[in-house]
Amino acid sequence: MNNSKETNEAIEEFQILEQQLRGFLAQKQIVQVELQEIQNALGELDRTKDEVYRILSGIMIRTEKNTLKKELEDKKKLAELRISSIEKQEKSIEEKTTKLKEKISS
Repeated sequence: MNNSKETNEAIEEFQILEQQLRGFLAQKQIVQVELQEIQNALGELDRTKDEVYRILSGIMIRTEKNTLKKELEDKKKLAELRISSIEKQEKSIEEKTTKLKEKISS
């Protein structure tokens, strides 16, 4: 890269992308924790023979096991989709940062 202005712009863009990448990593971590909690709840739900309850607005309400299981499975699918989407965005940013590194280095 010949021009220092171009170099500075590329460095700024690189820093912005790195910041976005850190944001996506934080989001992914939050969703992964959610997913783990959902998987744990599904496991407990499968093991229990007792009545099941859910907490809604601070009130514990008895609910049908199959209904709760369906809701948890839907939440699980949604969390998995969110993780997949975040990973695609991460990959795109990583590719851009790699190209910028090469551009800055030259």
